Amino acid sequence: MSVSSGTMGASLTQEILSSLGLANKTAAWGTLGTLRTFLSFSVDKDVQKLLKAITGQGVAHSTIVDVLTNRSREQRQLISRAFQERTKQDLLKSLQAALSGNLEKIVVALLQPAAQFDAQELRTALKASGSAKDVALEILATRAAPRLQECLAVYKHDFQVEAQEDIRTETNGILQDLLLALSKGGRERYSGVIDYSLEERDVQVLQQTGGSSMAGQWVLIFTQRSPEHLIRVFDQYRRCTGQELEDAVQNCFHGDVQRALLSLVSIMRNTALYFANKLHQALQETEPNFQVLMRILISRSETDLLSIRAEFKRKFGKSLYSSLQDAMRGDCHSALLALCRAEDI
Repeated sequence: MSVSSGTMGASLTQEILSSLGLANKTAAWGTLGTLRTFLSFSVDKDVQKLLKAITGQGVAHSTIVDVLTNRSREQRQLISRAFQERTKQDLLKSLQAALSGNLEKIVVALLQPAAQFDAQELRTALKASGSAKDVALEILATRAAPRLQECLAVYKHDFQVEAQEDIRTETNGILQDLLLALSKGGRERYSGVIDYSLEERDVQVLQQTGGSSMAGQWVLIFTQRSPEHLIRVFDQYRRCTGQELEDAVQNCFHGDVQRALLSLVSIMRNTALYFANKLHQALQETEPNFQVLMRILISRSETDLLSIRAEFKRKFGKSLYSSLQDAMRGDCHSALLALCRAEDI
């Protein structure tokens, strides 16, 4: 039996756009980001705007935010290069000198190539302790293979060490195996044909793995199979055992390994919902976790932030935009709202 992935994708896209009140817009791949290519783009005008914002009387924060959060990452790179050519100054360094605090961090992240931003976040996560390793798994598991390979190349260039070597140094056991396997970017691509025999074998393997002694099988299945295949495996596992796979993970594993496996299941089930949950957790902390908010809003702004917004509103009954508006203060407030883009009614 064959199932067309194109048909499934279009249906999901239409559902998300409908929930956001955008069903009358073009429903096609690439429309699920809040930040898209600016059609009236003029690199010379943007360079002049930013130069005036920096050198005028007082730094014009609103102008800087308006320009950088309304241009695609590719366009921001063009602005950066043109600024250097026309003024003989480095745009990033000029903005860093003019800004401070969280707004400075957002501007730096916006002006970096995507691979460099990911590489720095990955390095920070690997060198941190405890649950911060979850960020490393998030990056390795959610980036498309070409972007992941570029990230790892930048990682080696910037830090003079392979990411895999840092994984080996900073982690151990099953968590290390998971991260190393994900770093290879070898996840199968869905061909559109359902392999029922492989689905049955994977379910049987997951039923037979009584604990960490056979964790290698979990690692292989979780890091190599396509999301479409894994969703069917999860459903079949529930039908065969009467419990969700997450329950088995909680019974068989503990600590960082348990968190990593639960995160992977969540990512494979529904990536947008995974990020919606992460954003909600960050907003619920006594002091909102700015680093988490910034990482997700920037990294997903050109891919699927509209679908993340839809999942956030559906689960928590309040829009992401309103939640950011209520929780955030300071100069970074307008930048995060601009990346989120709009209220969901």
